[in-house]
Amino acid sequence: MIILKESALSQTFNVIPRYYVADSMDIKGSEGSTSYAITASQDGRYLTWDKIVTLTEGQFYTITILDGTSVVYTDRVFCTNQVVADYTINKDTYTETTSNNDYIIV
Repeated sequence: MIILKESALSQTFNVIPRYYVADSMDIKGSEGSTSYAITASQDGRYLTWDKIVTLTEGQFYTITILDGTSVVYTDRVFCTNQVVADYTINKDTYTETTSNNDYIIV
């Protein structure tokens, strides 16, 4: 899964594709599908490129990398502005646990 941010800045994509030639990517979400022209380059075993993409925080997307009509790579994308290492689905939501501390000894 690829983790991206909701940002107006260019984001770097690094994927391990089926082969190392690509000219476009499609991002499909609940709002619809958007196609982007890309200029990808090979960096070791990775296919890499930078692109500005329009995403909504908290949403999942499907990304498809294409070379013409041939599928080079496909994956899921999750958009979050949280730091990935500290990510929690319950951010800014307080959950209180109540207990009466009764212990039963049998």
